[in-house]
Amino acid sequence: MSIDLVARLDDKLRAKRESFDKIPVVDIAPLLDGSNKQAVAKQIRWALSNTGFMYVKNHGIPHEFVNSVFDVSRRFFDLPMPQKMELHVSKSDVALRGYIEPFGENTDPSKTKDLKECFDIGPERSTLEGPFFGSNQWPSTLPEFSELTYAYHQKMVVLAKTLLKGIALSLELQENHFENLMRDPISIQRLLHYPPQGGYVGENIIGIGAHTDYGNLTILAQDDVGGLQVMNRDGDWVEGTPIHGTFVINIGDLIQRLTNDVYLANMHRVVNTTGRERYSIPFFIDADFDAIIEPLASCVTDSNPRRYKPVTCGEHKFGRFAASYAHLAKAQASAVM
Repeated sequence: MSIDLVARLDDKLRAKRESFDKIPVVDIAPLLDGSNKQAVAKQIRWALSNTGFMYVKNHGIPHEFVNSVFDVSRRFFDLPMPQKMELHVSKSDVALRGYIEPFGENTDPSKTKDLKECFDIGPERSTLEGPFFGSNQWPSTLPEFSELTYAYHQKMVVLAKTLLKGIALSLELQENHFENLMRDPISIQRLLHYPPQGGYVGENIIGIGAHTDYGNLTILAQDDVGGLQVMNRDGDWVEGTPIHGTFVINIGDLIQRLTNDVYLANMHRVVNTTGRERYSIPFFIDADFDAIIEPLASCVTDSNPRRYKPVTCGEHKFGRFAASYAHLAKAQASAVM
């Protein structure tokens, strides 16, 4: 089927082309090597309290390695649909590992169908242990796929925990504050493919609908295509332009709860009208399934009273996933009891 690649955007999908001075690029080398952790923490605090997003550079992950994961991701999504559907996420039950076809997951289901396909992996388990913990599914025709993507997952776990140390310091906590909540954390390594859209593009079908992320922290590798849009404090959508050699970092609902809205889990979406295939590699890390998340005492004041009741990480996250996946609707109640 041919596609009119000249897109005509609905006004509600237009984003401003701004330099991202409002979402800073943070050099995290002094955090990684310990030379000036507090200076990095100060920048993190500004970014997360004002935008919920930041770019990070000098993160220690080789660019060549990231490119190799992008390459194997493209080759996976180029496989015939029947081969990909053999690894469908529903076959992993509540572990949520495997392939999700276009429109198979919808993050804003009341408004938008998501024109994307995904592949998810997580911490390897020999059997199904419960929501988010089970065996990964791997494509037999791409033997290097499992090695590269799982190695990437492991590197992201290390980087995420380092960034969370910086976030702890930014909140004037001990840098190991999150360790007690993350003995065996939920983590998801996702590969994403967004086909281009042409013709009239409205809010009913876009790459991914407007949403906040569900957990603690997201580390996103983008290709050079673009399409990420982030909502600023004024309610305007701003393009998250790719910057070579950086990751996009944003926090999710649980950090916003933890900080009692001092830090912002910001709305974002993807609209790909470039005429090119878009690929991205987001990594999500949360806390232990039974970790209790509630506002920090230091973030509750007379001017900012407690806004959230305690919630367990797994219950919150699985509830958000159940709203996006049709096959989870029946499993939700029993899975989180």
